[in-house]
Amino acid sequence: MYYLYILESKKNKRRYVGSTSNLKRRLLEHNNGQGGKYTHDNRPFVLIYYEAYINKLDAIQAEKFYKTGYGREILAGKLSHFLLA
Repeated sequence: MYYLYILESKKNKRRYVGSTSNLKRRLLEHNNGQGGKYTHDNRPFVLIYYEAYINKLDAIQAEKFYKTGYGREILAGKLSHFLLA
């Protein structure tokens, strides 16, 4: 399985969108400061949302979509519905 995931910084409530084949490992890496400058500087993170895909390409395409303006709007709608439920 491959995953699209959304992390939220406990430090400043900003969100990070990524994709991986191992959610637990990737969250640990982000919180240990491994990866890019953004996640290193804004840690610690908590996983707030994910979508599972069978195909790696689908997860990568979802990540790219959610990083667009329209994708962020769709994601905000999903998160508001998800977080209120």
